[in-house]
Amino acid sequence: MYTPEMQESVKRVEAARADNLKLEPRRMTAEEKDSLLKAFHPDYRQDGFVEIKIGPNAGQKVPTELGHLLHSNSRLLQDPVDLGKIDYDVDVLVIGGGGAGASAAIEANEAGADVMIVTKLRIGDANTMMAEGGIQAADKENDSPAQHYLDAFGGGHFAARPELLRRLVMEAPDAIQWLNRLGVMFDKEADGTMITTHGGGTSRKRMHACKDYSGAEIMRTLRDEVLNRKIPVVEFTSAVELIKDENGRVAGAVLLNMETGDYLVARAKTVIIATGGAGRLHYQNFPTSNHYGATADGLILGYRAGVPLLYQDTIQYHPTGAAFPSQIFGALVTEKVRSLGAMLVNADGEVFMHPLETRDVCAASIIRECTAREKGVQTPIGTGVWLDTPMIEQLGGAGTIEKRIPAMLRMFMNYDIDMRKEPILVYPTLHYQNGGLEINGEGFTKTIDNLLVAGEAVGGIHGRNRLMGNSLLDIIVFGRNAGKAAAAKAKEVQLGTLTLSHIEAYAEELKKAGENTEDVSPLLLPNYARHER
Repeated sequence: MYTPEMQESVKRVEAARADNLKLEPRRMTAEEKDSLLKAFHPDYRQDGFVEIKIGPNAGQKVPTELGHLLHSNSRLLQDPVDLGKIDYDVDVLVIGGGGAGASAAIEANEAGADVMIVTKLRIGDANTMMAEGGIQAADKENDSPAQHYLDAFGGGHFAARPELLRRLVMEAPDAIQWLNRLGVMFDKEADGTMITTHGGGTSRKRMHACKDYSGAEIMRTLRDEVLNRKIPVVEFTSAVELIKDENGRVAGAVLLNMETGDYLVARAKTVIIATGGAGRLHYQNFPTSNHYGATADGLILGYRAGVPLLYQDTIQYHPTGAAFPSQIFGALVTEKVRSLGAMLVNADGEVFMHPLETRDVCAASIIRECTAREKGVQTPIGTGVWLDTPMIEQLGGAGTIEKRIPAMLRMFMNYDIDMRKEPILVYPTLHYQNGGLEINGEGFTKTIDNLLVAGEAVGGIHGRNRLMGNSLLDIIVFGRNAGKAAAAKAKEVQLGTLTLSHIEAYAEELKKAGENTEDVSPLLLPNYARHER
């Protein structure tokens, strides 16, 4: 499968492997990391951002592609909706059918609320399903939530909101047990002890996994629980605007049936935004590991309603996306591959960094190797560096790859690349939305009553960089809490007259700012269609 030039590079990697196995690459100093990030991480490229012109974050920068959506109008200005015709009337409306949305719905249902999930694809079509490596929790004798907090706080450049990160780490052990009781098949020893490993930036082995199908297994279990509880799920239906009442409180959402084009009105006493990430916006033309529907819908809906964004200018580029072949370009190569012993090496077989630095540092290091140092591996579709996967078998014994990361093995075997015998090519891929809507410690937005946010649409949990395994954790912790809080709040809510006046006010602000556009948002789905001339 590899070109002759790539095969020559593979020979150099193989020649250096014995010596590389003996290496103990040093960690970078804080000063070295800062210098590296500023020089090579995409978050520091000024040409990738624009200024937000209106709203709570006016004057701050945002990725250009997201800025365009924030500066677009609601489609409902062109297609008026009759709010007097109520199609759904519930206590709790969950927007999003991934791990956070499912967790929220389960807990709201457990609390006795009338809850409904609406999702623009199918339940489970989410970044949760795409996650591979594992979920963190400090539940071993040599670990503690305090240590977990320090790792995550430092890894996030000390920018995480303490009240959110504290909740994440303190409730992590219970989240693992909750999933275990629901039926998630975690990797375990013969005596039932959970197997845990390191991730980038962790000081203890606290990564719980289901081989490298962790997200898929968690999502399978949550989806089954939602269906077993007979929680209504409205699929292939997008939320295109939040509804408020005359007192400015969120009171539901306008939905769009993606198959028929019909609009529907869902009235709800509380609403949970759990719409996930933004990878399909392809910031700075990067490939993405995200699912097809990750187009930042929740950020648009929340911001237009008046919810501030937090750290919207920081994105996680996973350091190891598949760089070859083209059929899987950008697909996630789980960090677990490195935690099992594979090292990152350049075209000459040289180890150029510690394999378990934090993700932003690792991504910047790879970009530096392929640009400034000109030691990347040229492919027919771009450039990359080698992830020397045969090291795993030499360190852990024959069969380790098939046992611990079977999904990775199968993905590359589909293209006649046997990662047990030859290295694989990787390059950073757009992976996670570090920033999002601002919430308080209970999951409610700080400016709009009755509105909660959970999962990747939240800003502040991880600061400006997320550690591996803390995303699958946050969808459970904050999803569960949002469901409980929404159900409790719904008991005391009396809704007034429904209105969409906020979208008209937003349109006026855009005009005053000189943003005269006919484009509409949220995007809902990426447009990959070819337009023939």
